[in-house]
Amino acid sequence: MSPGGVLPQELIRRKRDGGALEPHEIEWLVRGITDGTVSDAQVGAFAMAVVLKGMTADERVALTGAMMRSGEVLDWSEAGLDGPALDKHSTGGVGDKVSLLLAPVVAACGGAVPMISGRGLGHTGGTLDKLESIPGYVATPDLDRFRSVVASAGCAIVGQTAALAPADRRLYAIRDATGTVESLPLIVASILSKKLAAGLDALVMDVKAGSGAFMPDLDSARELARAIVDVATGNALPASALITDMDRVLGRTAGNALEVRESIDHLTGAASDPQLVEVTLELCRELLELGRIDGDPEQALRSGAAAERFAKMVAALGGPADLLERPDAHLPAAARIVAATPERGGVVQAIDVRAVGLAVVALGGGRRHEAEDVDHAVGLSEVAAPGDRVGPADRPLAIVHARTDAEAEAAVAALRAAFTVGDEPPADTPAIRERLA
Repeated sequence: MSPGGVLPQELIRRKRDGGALEPHEIEWLVRGITDGTVSDAQVGAFAMAVVLKGMTADERVALTGAMMRSGEVLDWSEAGLDGPALDKHSTGGVGDKVSLLLAPVVAACGGAVPMISGRGLGHTGGTLDKLESIPGYVATPDLDRFRSVVASAGCAIVGQTAALAPADRRLYAIRDATGTVESLPLIVASILSKKLAAGLDALVMDVKAGSGAFMPDLDSARELARAIVDVATGNALPASALITDMDRVLGRTAGNALEVRESIDHLTGAASDPQLVEVTLELCRELLELGRIDGDPEQALRSGAAAERFAKMVAALGGPADLLERPDAHLPAAARIVAATPERGGVVQAIDVRAVGLAVVALGGGRRHEAEDVDHAVGLSEVAAPGDRVGPADRPLAIVHARTDAEAEAAVAALRAAFTVGDEPPADTPAIRERLA
């Protein structure tokens, strides 16, 4: 029975008919989602009512806060951190390895980054899957170890524990089974409840727009970014958002171990993809400004200070102490390496980035279903970007890293279909499309 003796079905009916729920009623529903007193059928009906009728701004704030309070909320006040607890969240993209660079950069500038990340979803890669390509890396440590690593290394990138925002896990599973995933209020609550439970002092959102994003068009990306910033600030979490380009692979690799290697190369100075560096540094600047830290992220990256933080984090979470010095000795490698050459020479005019991501999934670098294992070695390197000249005498569309010859050939065919090659260079698209605060 809900507050005031109202049945849960009455609250569902009111939302179905377009009415608004009070904060204490939402709190009760979320408590019931967590402890099972609200049935799966009722949770599914509530989610469908939200999909159909939406939520007011106040309801969004209340739902997110209640989901945050459904489990443990971390408190860093006595953890001995060097600075405020800061984090970044991305809506997902292909080749998006920004977290692997941002966390140690911000740590080197004086922030603390307790980053709770996820696994791959659909055509996009997951930060945890990338890190689990590092032998020994414990991606889901207990909370005591999580706190200890953040305090000692300045950053820790881990997965969600059972103690944080448990309402979100049940609600998401039911949404997935009932066709109610695509709801802005529910998406925002899912993202932010976990971030709020991490006890952050500030959050920056990286909302992707383009062919490789979940929300390809700019208007949808802008709506999500605005909603996240508003709900975060409504729950007393300072936040801003950048809308960034996903009409190309971010960086030059896509695939778990390959992306870790590219990240290490950026940390050590062996590589520098301009768009990846620009997006990373702009997000770092946003986060440092929100945290009121006077730091230079570019200097932290160039000087090797960020590399030291990354190495310390990896070792503290069980990975090899010499990963940065000997990455090839530790990261898995694929058996077949094949160049994906275009059918004609010319300039890359456009890329179906979602199709590129799906090609990585087909190689085994992502999941077709939740229980499927990921092959950390497979993927793509040297991926061409719009404006690059490609051809048999120039450069390939990408280098395919595969388990078998047949899978390599299938990836080559998929890449040829995903890239548009012509004679004229495309118009430039800025890496940072918009900023919202």
